[in-house]
Amino acid sequence: MPAPRSGPAGTDKAAKAGKAGKAAGADTARSLLGTAWLRIRRSRIAVAALIVVALIVLFALLAPVLVAIEGQDPFTSRTGSDYLDEFYTPGLPLEYYRFPSPEHWLGLEPGLGRDIFARMAYGARISLTIALLSTLVSVVLGTVLGAAAGYFGGKVDMVISRVMDLFLAFPHLLLVLSLTPIMQSRLGGTALDSGSLLPIASLVIILGFFGWAYLARVVRGQVLSLREQEFVEAARAYGASRRSIIFRQIIPNVMGVVLVYATMMIPTNITAEAALSFLGVGVKDPTPSWGQMLNAAQAGNWYLSDPWFLAVPAGALVITVLAFNLLGDAVRDALDPKSSR
Repeated sequence: MPAPRSGPAGTDKAAKAGKAGKAAGADTARSLLGTAWLRIRRSRIAVAALIVVALIVLFALLAPVLVAIEGQDPFTSRTGSDYLDEFYTPGLPLEYYRFPSPEHWLGLEPGLGRDIFARMAYGARISLTIALLSTLVSVVLGTVLGAAAGYFGGKVDMVISRVMDLFLAFPHLLLVLSLTPIMQSRLGGTALDSGSLLPIASLVIILGFFGWAYLARVVRGQVLSLREQEFVEAARAYGASRRSIIFRQIIPNVMGVVLVYATMMIPTNITAEAALSFLGVGVKDPTPSWGQMLNAAQAGNWYLSDPWFLAVPAGALVITVLAFNLLGDAVRDALDPKSSR
């Protein structure tokens, strides 16, 4: 039989096969987070959402710098006839100040004539701080309690599971709405009762404490299957303590689920803070927040004569929540091992 010929075609096939093998090896060796990041980068929607989230976070972090560049502050009132109408619609900003201008980049708010851009920037800090800290509280509680329930089982699982059912049975918004004033009165006179710290601390505690149950249930289900895995049995045989197994072996293996939950919980808490501030039990004037600005637009019926004052915080809230939701969907799909994207 003639010997197989080797030529350019055979060489190209061998080279392609070698590259495919290396690529497969690299994909196999890549970590879960590395694979997830690669999938997120391939999605235009995910990248756009990530950019928007990054810009919003930078907007909040750089609020003092941006406001200093504008030359304004969020608390100075301008109630004279040079800024506000005193005849036809008392309190309504004059036409020049009602919309963006070189002096006031987003105009002035009705009634007190404060700078909208400055209040939006500092309001972003308040809203994001409450959302991120309350999400952190929920994630820590949900992860630890869910892992403990799944790993220990028995009476520990029964007690934690019944507490989960109890928390999930209550209507969340009504519970938070009724408990927030009580929490603020309890914290009054403590070290947290200073300036804007009191409403922020009360909202973080309430939203965080009543938001962990769903995550705990999901983590518990994951841990029930993980606790019988070989690496957990090996850790037991090695003599590792239960605490070490939970925190070093089990919890790192459920961090994908926790990360997805966190990215989905942040916009929920942003909306909750805005709703509570809008209803008058969250952040109160003069502390700026997006929900408080919506409340101010509604309380004085300013949205009828000055829709811009309502549109600015409402638009920022919609864009922020939408960006976080899209990013959360992308993270969920990226961490899904069955996803082919």
